[in-house]
Amino acid sequence: MWRSRRYSDGVMGDGGQGDEPGENVAGDGSSGPPAAVDAAARDRRIRLPVGLATAIGSVPHHDPSEAVDFVLRNCPRLPAAPSLPGRSRREGMIAQAAWGVRGITVDAGGSLIIDDAALDPEAPLEDPGFSSDAFVGLRAFLSAVADRRGPVKVSLTGPVTFGIALHAAGVDPSVAFRLASAAVNERAVHLVDYVRSWVPQSQVVAFIDEPALGAAMFREFPVDPETAVDLASGALAALEPGAITGLHCCALDADWRLLMQAGPQVLSLPTDAALQPAAGALANYLERGGWVAWGAVPTDRPIGTTVERMWRALQVLWCDLVADGGCDPVLLRTQAMITPACGLVNHGVTQAEQVLWFTNRLAERLHDQAVSTRLIAGA
Repeated sequence: MWRSRRYSDGVMGDGGQGDEPGENVAGDGSSGPPAAVDAAARDRRIRLPVGLATAIGSVPHHDPSEAVDFVLRNCPRLPAAPSLPGRSRREGMIAQAAWGVRGITVDAGGSLIIDDAALDPEAPLEDPGFSSDAFVGLRAFLSAVADRRGPVKVSLTGPVTFGIALHAAGVDPSVAFRLASAAVNERAVHLVDYVRSWVPQSQVVAFIDEPALGAAMFREFPVDPETAVDLASGALAALEPGAITGLHCCALDADWRLLMQAGPQVLSLPTDAALQPAAGALANYLERGGWVAWGAVPTDRPIGTTVERMWRALQVLWCDLVADGGCDPVLLRTQAMITPACGLVNHGVTQAEQVLWFTNRLAERLHDQAVSTRLIAGA
């Protein structure tokens, strides 16, 4: 049987922040996520400069050279490899994840044509490389940074989000999530090897993008929370031998305790997320060396003309996390970077420039405050 379905970054991807349907099992905070996995208990300490600014994946450009120039100009300390779904729908999140998977064809419009009989979670990727139309932005980026010595950031779609897309297309959950996990984990290993072949002298920072993981505590979710966190943890483990790992989720109502249990070295989240119920878990995460990429610049609404309101909101959040969960105020600032809340594909180029300009101004303030708090603390 053959099926096809078109996925939009505005529905499922790093450019959207849609609400997830259903009832949250732990909606009142009384029942927590499953027991902590080993990955979450490990020390997360990493070495990155303080006060970095970077981007989240997708950009509105159609020309790869212009997209690369955009990220290098606006994120000079931690440039992020761009994806260009406006140039080709094959550079969308789900299309990239599905590329090379046996039994799935990604057509020019980004639709997945699925042959159920040919799906095989044990089969390796038929095209594990990055020479196709799905990875034009990545190739242009790596060519441009080949001589770079500073860190570089790349990302790939996570197994939970890919599995949800396959399940939505009619693939049985028992196959969809095994297939997604195997494909993403294999792609992750190849991605780190590919990036390091271009920039062997640079520190690689690799995020998995998991917007769907934010709904893992809802009753209607097709896998249980423990399975979901294990899927994400497996992808992070595939990246970790060659990269600093990050987990990005733009869902405002995610259970952030659950996401921390996956074991990312950097947790990427929007600052207007409901983070206070996880304040205690975040304190432990920071003490183990975990970083937070604060998505402090909104991508779903107008942002105004100054950074003052965003900076005040971030400081209020930090104060709440100190009061509610005992987070170390120094670690909140020194183990941190600033990003937009999500990707920029749904913005115009001028709007995207403004978002990253604000991101940099906030990162500068973060840097100055982090240096000051270290001096006050005697670090």
